[in-house]
Amino acid sequence: MSLSRLDTKLGACNQSIQQYESNRTICSYDEFVGRSLASAPYEQVSRVTLDQLRIFVAVAERQHVTRAAEALNLAQSAASAAIASLESRHGTKLFHRVGRNIELTEPGRAFLEEARAVLARVAAAELMLAEFGGLQRGSLAVCASQTIAGYWLPRHLANYRRAHPGIELRLTVGNTAQVAAAVHDGTVELGLVEGAVSDPALLSEVIARDQLVLVVAPDHPWAGRARAEWAELADIEWVLREPGSGTRSVFEAELARTGMIASLRVALELPSNEAVRAAVEAGAGATVISASVVAPSLEAGLLHRVRLNLPDRAFVVLRHRERHCSRAATALLDTITKASGRALH
Repeated sequence: MSLSRLDTKLGACNQSIQQYESNRTICSYDEFVGRSLASAPYEQVSRVTLDQLRIFVAVAERQHVTRAAEALNLAQSAASAAIASLESRHGTKLFHRVGRNIELTEPGRAFLEEARAVLARVAAAELMLAEFGGLQRGSLAVCASQTIAGYWLPRHLANYRRAHPGIELRLTVGNTAQVAAAVHDGTVELGLVEGAVSDPALLSEVIARDQLVLVVAPDHPWAGRARAEWAELADIEWVLREPGSGTRSVFEAELARTGMIASLRVALELPSNEAVRAAVEAGAGATVISASVVAPSLEAGLLHRVRLNLPDRAFVVLRHRERHCSRAATALLDTITKASGRALH
């Protein structure tokens, strides 16, 4: 190549360099790092992996790459590559290579302490998830109507507690409307009520059945009767639970079916089964109530049962349609259904 042609090419190169220097954007180191981090994928920024930590700790504890690789069921080349990657990416030597042996450097000793702490926290997190999955720990919030919570549910909760002592059970009590609202709002995971609930957000399944009975005091005008007919219910006064309770709702549904609901004379409305039972025992009127609530009073002669063609009522479990059913909740339902011989779907 002639000198004139070489000069021409060098001149063109210098012109290109000058144009590049005039057009490029000058930024500080901090600005450059900020832009790089903002545009880099997460995997490129977070460079230390749990596998690298495990390999580093294994090598540091054994001071031997081959033995560490064997303990981790890895190829020696993979263990060596993991250590080399840590050192090169962070510009720090973690081991001295002394002949055929390795020793931790000062940064390596400091990093070993941090690596062990991170792996310990990971192990604790994995154990926590395993304990939740294995029902060794956790909590379950349940809301039940008074009849269920006071007379039917306790034996099932006792069985559940024996099987899963690590699960904390929290039981609240309300009437059927309150239980349904608690499940709907997510305050509790499971609700247990008597009868149907009209809330499209909730799933309801029958879990057991209960018998309602008509009872009066021993000195009540009906105390000598064995049976009563629906048309006769308007002849006496009644003591009932508050509107919204499952017991009252089932009774009123039957009254409506027989055309008697408008003619019923309600003398007292009381907020609990115990209050209703005590008022009836005192002669305030008749009531329809769960057989399990009044069984002790009937046995003691404090109340008298009058036969009435009352239907069984369902005990229903409520769950939110869009919320996950936890293992703890599933286990409680399994405990109940095994005892009652009824399967849920």
